[in-house]
Amino acid sequence: MMNKDNQTEGKQSFIAAARREQIIEAAINTLDDIGYVKASLAQIAKRAGISTALISYHFADKHDLMNHLLSKLVERSSSHILEKVHIERTPAEKLEAFIVASLAYQGTHHAHQTALIEIVFNGRTPDNVPYYKLGDDDDEDTLLVALQQILRDGQEQGIFGAFHITVVANMIQGAIGEYMLNSSVTKTVDSETYSRELVNMIMKGVKKQ
Repeated sequence: MMNKDNQTEGKQSFIAAARREQIIEAAINTLDDIGYVKASLAQIAKRAGISTALISYHFADKHDLMNHLLSKLVERSSSHILEKVHIERTPAEKLEAFIVASLAYQGTHHAHQTALIEIVFNGRTPDNVPYYKLGDDDDEDTLLVALQQILRDGQEQGIFGAFHITVVANMIQGAIGEYMLNSSVTKTVDSETYSRELVNMIMKGVKKQ
C-alpha cells in the first residue's frame, strides 16, 4: 500500500502538473489574442485567473514558459498527425493521411497554430537564438523523419517512383506550412479544398508511372 507521504507527494505532483497545463493553455490563448510581444506574464496570469507569482513558481520567466510551450505544441501536433498515419497500411495511404491530418489539425487547432507561429518568429532559444534562424535537423524533426520514411517505404515497395526523398519531403512540408502562413490563401481557399488539391498533386508526382 502507498504510505501517507507517497500519497501526499503524488497529489502535489498531480496538482503541479494541472497548474502547469492551465498556464500553458492560458499562454496559448494570450498569444492568439495579442501576440508574442505583448504576451507578458501578467497578461497570461490574467487569462489563467491566477497570480503572476504563481506562474513564476512553475517557470523561470517568459522565455522559459515559451520554450516549454513550443515543445508542447510541437509534441501535440506531431502525436495527432502520426496517430492518423499509423492507422493506415500502405505508403500511399500513409502519405495521404499525413497531408490530410496536417492540414486538418491547422483548421481545428487555430489558436495552437497561431501560438506556434508567434513563438517561432518572435521567441528565442535558451542560447538567445531566434527560432526562425535555427537550421532544420532531420534527427529532431519527428514529422519530417516520418514523412521521409513513408516516401522511402513507397520506393522500396515499388509503389513510388524515383525521386530525391529529402527534396520531396521538404516540398510537401513546405506546401503544408504555406497554408498556415499565407493569409491570402487561407482567405480564398478552405482547408478541405487545399488538402484535396495537394493530395492529388503529390500522389501524381510520387507514384510510379
